[in-house]
Amino acid sequence: MRLLRFVARRLLQVVPVLLGVVVLTFVLVRVLPGDPIRTILGPNATEADADAARARFGLDKPMWQQFLDYLKGLATGDLGTSIQSGTSVGSELAVRVGPTLELVVIAVGLALVVAVVFGVWSARRADRFGDHSVRVLALVGNSMPEFWLGLVLILVGYSALGWFPAPSGRVDPDTNLTPLTGADLLDAVLTANGPAFTSALSHLVLPVATLAIVVVAPLLRSVRASALEVLRSEAYLAATTHGLRPRTLLRGYLLRPALVRLPALAALVFGTAIGSTVLVEYVYSWQGFGQWALRGLLYRDYPVVQASVLLVALCYVLVFLIADVVHAILDPRVRI
Repeated sequence: MRLLRFVARRLLQVVPVLLGVVVLTFVLVRVLPGDPIRTILGPNATEADADAARARFGLDKPMWQQFLDYLKGLATGDLGTSIQSGTSVGSELAVRVGPTLELVVIAVGLALVVAVVFGVWSARRADRFGDHSVRVLALVGNSMPEFWLGLVLILVGYSALGWFPAPSGRVDPDTNLTPLTGADLLDAVLTANGPAFTSALSHLVLPVATLAIVVVAPLLRSVRASALEVLRSEAYLAATTHGLRPRTLLRGYLLRPALVRLPALAALVFGTAIGSTVLVEYVYSWQGFGQWALRGLLYRDYPVVQASVLLVALCYVLVFLIADVVHAILDPRVRI
């Protein structure tokens, strides 16, 4: 019951945060220099064409009235109409967000598993060859730009070895996959489409590996540092001297306290991964949320930029809420 009250209280705190994001984003995209109508119509458009386009998208109204119209739309679930494509932002977002969330969730989940396994393994072998090797590999992975790493993996995995499909989409078109959520791997599972599942999984390997390698380093360092503190603590030394079995020491005395810091850092890494998908999606022709948001920013497409920032802010808030709950479960000293 206390957990439910905590979640409800945090969800109520989301409202002013998102409202502040809405106001700041709305004002900032409009005070920046440039005219989105002229950008999209091109230099050959007449002033009459530009005025007609502004009237169509409501940009001829005063800013305060545009903001009120935007708030009314948000209250009814209407995110507006894209200036670039002329279609509903909500429908475009529904198609784009699924593939990106699938990519980010799988990559961050894989990075967490690798960080926990190798972080604890490295801490138990501190200052030995295995520990130094893991730390060097993590540093190298953290130092490589996403687009460069993606190109290298494509050259090796696709061009040289031929193990993975070409970076030209998310699933082969001949699998006849029925889209439900936009996340192709999940849709293949929901529709029991075996060929589509295999195709979507093979297309996911390289972009997931690219993103996971980039984000795993801070997670691994955090787990290793926490595990070292636990291994050197009096409680762990006392448990060791009592002759407890290694499995009991690992599960009961090392893993849980070593993972206390991980949820908050994982939430930060999740947000970083969403931002990193812009380059990853571009390299792999993923056609997800990152590319859509970047194109909206380049064309000064106000509704697309506003919806993108609002969605990212919502993801941050929800992920940190989950991180706080997991932190409280791992650490009994935390009261929620």
